[in-house]
Amino acid sequence: MIRYLIIDDEHIAHDIIKGYCDLLPNMLLQKDCYDALEAFEYLNNNEVDLIFLDLNMPKLKGFEFLKTLSTPPKVIVTTAYQEYALEGYELNIADYLLKPFGFERFLKAVNKAVGSTPQSNPSKETVNPSSKTIFLRENKKFVQLKLASILFLEAYGNYTKVVTLKETITVREKFSDLLTSMKSEGLLQVHKSFAVAPKHIKSVEGNRIEIGEHKVPIGKVFKMNVLHILG
Repeated sequence: MIRYLIIDDEHIAHDIIKGYCDLLPNMLLQKDCYDALEAFEYLNNNEVDLIFLDLNMPKLKGFEFLKTLSTPPKVIVTTAYQEYALEGYELNIADYLLKPFGFERFLKAVNKAVGSTPQSNPSKETVNPSSKTIFLRENKKFVQLKLASILFLEAYGNYTKVVTLKETITVREKFSDLLTSMKSEGLLQVHKSFAVAPKHIKSVEGNRIEIGEHKVPIGKVFKMNVLHILG
C-alpha cells in the first residue's frame, strides 16, 4: 500500500490528484493538507510514502517546507511555476508536474516515484529492492507489478507484452517507450522486439535464451549485449 499526502492550498488540486490516485490500486490517502504547517504537524507523528507538494502556498512555501524535513519521503511537485524545476531536482524530488497535467503524465510521475528507492533513514529498516513496483495499464484497469518479477518485454505492434513470473499482461505502450522508462531496472535488449531481465535467464544456446518457461530470440545486432553478460 502506498500512503500519500496532498499538500496544496487549492481544493480543486486535491480533487484532481485524489481522482487520479483513485484509478490506481494500492494508493491510500492519509490526509488533505492545505498549507505546509498542517503537513509538518501531521508528519511529526505519522509516516507516508509519497507527497504531492504544491510550491506557492501561504505561511510556508513548498521548498522551504521540504528543507525542514530531515528524512523526507518521495516527493512529486505539482505547480504552475516551471522556473523552480532546477531547485526541485537539487532537492532530490521524484518528479515535477506542471499544472494542468493529464493522467498519463501523472502516472509516469507516480511510477518514477514508487519504482525508485526511497531516501534512506539509517534508523529504520532498509527497503527491499524486490518490493519496487510499477503501475501498468491493461485495457481499462491499472495493474501494479513488482519489477523484480518481470522476465521480459516483447513488442506487440503499438502494444507491449510484459511477461512476469506469474502472468502476462499487454499494455498499450510502445516497446521502445516502455523499455526507456524502465532502463534503470537492468533490462537488457537482446532483439529488436525483446528485452530480458538477466537475473532470470536459465540458459543461452545458439540464438535463443531460455528464461522462465519461455524461449526468447537473440538478434544479430544485439548479440554483443548477451556475450557481455556471459563474460
